[in-house]
Amino acid sequence: MKKNHLYLTFFFLLVIIRSFFNFIIPLTDKTEARYSEIARLMSETGNWIVPQIDYGVPFWAKPPLSTWLSAISISIFGENEFFVRLPSLILSLLMAFFISKYIANKKLPFFLPCLILFSLPEFFLHAGVVSTDVSLSFSIMLIMISFWKISEKRSLIWESLFIVGIAMGLLSKGPISIVLTFPPLFLWGLRFRLPIRKLFRISWIFGLLLALPWYFLIEKKSPGFTNYFIVGEHFLRFIDSSWAGDKYGFPKQQPYGIIWVFLILGTIPWVFSLLKKLIKNFTSIWDNKWEFFLWSWLLWTPLFFTISKSLIHTYILPVMVPLTLLVCHYWRNLKFKRFQLGISIFIPILILISYSFKDIRELVESKSDKALIEEANNHFAPIYSLKVKSYSSQFYSKGKIKKIDYEELEKLIKENNSFFVIIKENKINSIALETKNKLINVHKRSGKSLYSYNVSSKK
Repeated sequence: MKKNHLYLTFFFLLVIIRSFFNFIIPLTDKTEARYSEIARLMSETGNWIVPQIDYGVPFWAKPPLSTWLSAISISIFGENEFFVRLPSLILSLLMAFFISKYIANKKLPFFLPCLILFSLPEFFLHAGVVSTDVSLSFSIMLIMISFWKISEKRSLIWESLFIVGIAMGLLSKGPISIVLTFPPLFLWGLRFRLPIRKLFRISWIFGLLLALPWYFLIEKKSPGFTNYFIVGEHFLRFIDSSWAGDKYGFPKQQPYGIIWVFLILGTIPWVFSLLKKLIKNFTSIWDNKWEFFLWSWLLWTPLFFTISKSLIHTYILPVMVPLTLLVCHYWRNLKFKRFQLGISIFIPILILISYSFKDIRELVESKSDKALIEEANNHFAPIYSLKVKSYSSQFYSKGKIKKIDYEELEKLIKENNSFFVIIKENKINSIALETKNKLINVHKRSGKSLYSYNVSSKK
């Protein structure tokens, strides 16, 4: 009981630290601010079928589940960093409590799995990031755990959760949720001679049918989505890291096998103990249903992405749950487990301490235009961005920032309009000298500055 209280205390500490970061760190460009702006636009426009990346511009790259959740959150609580990130935190907590409840029969302290999961660097990071990966990971957890429970004993509750998991996966990130779950389940089924009817269960179809209405509606309202999302995002992107058809992202040129580096770095320090167990106990793992199930779940995702050069570290997030369950499974026989637990808890605390240093804080905040927009918001003047506008500037200006070119900038000055304009450092020298001399640099950050023209004192 005392140990459980200790684990609860440290788990609560990590949740507080993550919540603090969710509140204090600005939305960073490009990915997080992009998804936050898509959610803000959904909340503002009331268009819950077609996600938009700008007014009237559809976003075809991902399904809407995570956007729905963030849009609901800011619709209820308001448009700020904490509330747009809140669904990711809630889903992360639900995952922690779900697996802790599930392994309670192992006679381990309830909050030990919660603590281990939240202490994994990759999971701790994404417990507060606006993205599709947390909802995908939650969906995959539902699919895998529900399937395991159904294989033991058929249950209406677990059948329903299995169907919900499939539908959520398809609405989180699309068919990749099936790609990351069916192969390890198929392998496990073959190994332990699971009847084909249990493996190819009709629940897969029910989950698909539950998600299908949205796919039908978006193709009807935004023709071209299906071809872009299914063919482009799920095939062309996988085989070609420089895919020219990408409308929203940027080329992710990574060396083959980098996913394994991401896996090791994202699961320090527990990954080393598990690798030792895998090598030492391979024979027993092969014959143990639960261990083989977890290892298949854990290893399939990095194996699948080994041959892809177009990936980022978030792709390993779905394997944080099986890794945690394996640590708990081996817990009583793990060497140096308290030392490893101490290291895993210390990493988030170290990050919190480092954020108190001004240079670190400024480096993090430099990846967002929040400060520039807040400076402009203190005045009654419109705000523009020269040539390009960031997603963070769109979010924090509530969509009011407008993109202009050099001719429009000169026209605004000739008309003697009062305004602010964000200009990147590499573009300031392309402005005519006469125009540049009329602009006043009022706020500078890494790579860009906020300039004012004919703006009066603060309101």
